[in-house]
Amino acid sequence: MLTFDSPVFAAYALAASAMVLLAVATAWITVIQMMRHKAGYRAPEDAKKTPLNPVPAEGQVGAFEPVERYRRIMANHLENIPFFLVVGLLFVLTGPGLVLAQWLFYGYAISRIFHFLAYATGQIHDIRATFWTIGSVIIVAMAVIVLMTALSSI
Repeated sequence: MLTFDSPVFAAYALAASAMVLLAVATAWITVIQMMRHKAGYRAPEDAKKTPLNPVPAEGQVGAFEPVERYRRIMANHLENIPFFLVVGLLFVLTGPGLVLAQWLFYGYAISRIFHFLAYATGQIHDIRATFWTIGSVIIVAMAVIVLMTALSSI
């Protein structure tokens, strides 16, 4: 069941890997924003003269919106993606049909990618919230199915 011979597991693995890559990419984008703007550093030692920061300047440490935007996106990933990783794997163990699993796994991944894009481009809250809600409903649906399956096995 938890092998790549299982199309349901393979669908989960695809979506889960995409979510991990999205989170890692967001971390890298945060670093790129800091380096690009030479601002948004977190610790005082980050603003010292180094090969990567040859001309330290006042104000490099502290909040800087282009960096903070990606930090908020990353925080949102860390508040949501782990739930998908856990409940998605448990959902695979319920033996769902492939089409349902693909809809849920890919629907979640797509909703998170669109949430990322909406947040990164400064779209209004309603757009971001719509994509977040889609992902959240998918997680709840999978959790309910896992719960019902587990209860029926007791």
